[in-house]
Amino acid sequence: MKLGVIADDFTGATDIAGFLVENGLSTLQLSGVPKDHDLPEVDAIVISLKSRSCPVDEAVHDSLAALSWLKARGCPRIYQKYCSTFDSTAQGNIGPVTDALLGALGHDFTLICPALPINGRTVYQGNLFVGPQPLAESGMRHHPITPMQDSNLLRLMEAQASGRAGLVPFATIAQGADAIATAFVQLQAERVRYAVVDTLNEQHLLDIAAASLPLPLLTGGSGLAIGLARALGGGDLQGAREAGWPSARRAVVLSGSCSEMTNRQVAHYRKQAPSLALEVDACLGRPDYPKELARWVLAQPSSPAPMIYATTSPAELARIQQSHGQQAASGAVEHCFARLARLLRGAGVDGFIIAGGETSSRVTQALGVKAFHIGPQIAPGVPWVRATDAPLSLALKSGNFGDGAFFSKAQEFFHD
Repeated sequence: MKLGVIADDFTGATDIAGFLVENGLSTLQLSGVPKDHDLPEVDAIVISLKSRSCPVDEAVHDSLAALSWLKARGCPRIYQKYCSTFDSTAQGNIGPVTDALLGALGHDFTLICPALPINGRTVYQGNLFVGPQPLAESGMRHHPITPMQDSNLLRLMEAQASGRAGLVPFATIAQGADAIATAFVQLQAERVRYAVVDTLNEQHLLDIAAASLPLPLLTGGSGLAIGLARALGGGDLQGAREAGWPSARRAVVLSGSCSEMTNRQVAHYRKQAPSLALEVDACLGRPDYPKELARWVLAQPSSPAPMIYATTSPAELARIQQSHGQQAASGAVEHCFARLARLLRGAGVDGFIIAGGETSSRVTQALGVKAFHIGPQIAPGVPWVRATDAPLSLALKSGNFGDGAFFSKAQEFFHD
């Protein structure tokens, strides 16, 4: 094993695993810290947690458990993976988890690198951008759980962590890996604990990764995985992809995200395939509602895959949350998706295209999948994955990833 990744949510784990595979590292993704130690040998292991927005103590506990499991298996390098939009609050969870991992590793310095330029996430003068917009002016400012109302990564990190943050500015990054490594040494001498790195393009990721290899802990989004995989000596790209190539005979699309991009994707796909909107009232009040939905799915033609969606506009989402309560509404929807997935799996559906981190996690747990091989990327950061112990393929999409035609593009891999 060359790299161990501790990811704070399910689709985020799949995101980074996809970039590792696309750059030549055979990769296995695990759902939580495994109890079964009999796993295939791979270059990288990604452990997906649900620690992005849970209580801080729980996030720290689970992250340390993942670290202990990886270190017990001789993992030489740990990567703390969070979202490319730095989803967190002033209480955490990114900062407290970083501090806990550093403490357990006996180190006092790491880097902060959420950038993913291929998806428009860049960092300049320490400020995180989503496309042309500063983070605090993007759609993330209205996120219902982690509203991002500051774009400056140094301030964001210091608000929730225990040390000082410093900047490695663009002028230094542009000089290459040696200059970046020197900047790291200087920051450590100044007792800076977190080095925020400006990042505008893929070459910057390659250079930052090369400079970071000596660090026992690296933190960031999935973009840095591109540089890490290449620096660690990627192997057989096609072989790494083949392990997770989708083999579904019948598929379904389940969309739980309400992000701007997923709204576009749902609107696009509704014109191409049978589609049915999930009713929150029915999720809350009709115990047999998942069975009704399963019957509807199975009554549709198998291609293109039928879609059931809870995706809706921000205004409608606000109305639903006000009427039912945020936790009650979201919990009922995710529980409905989980029951529906089990019913469909029992009826022979073996391909699941899922939008939304929480939906992906709940459905995967409901299907009893503990480990995946990572396959080819449908879009940057969104690969197909295949269960290691069952003929089951999944595409697990974070809300804002992919383009408008994502759901149909995912199914093109069935014919290759």
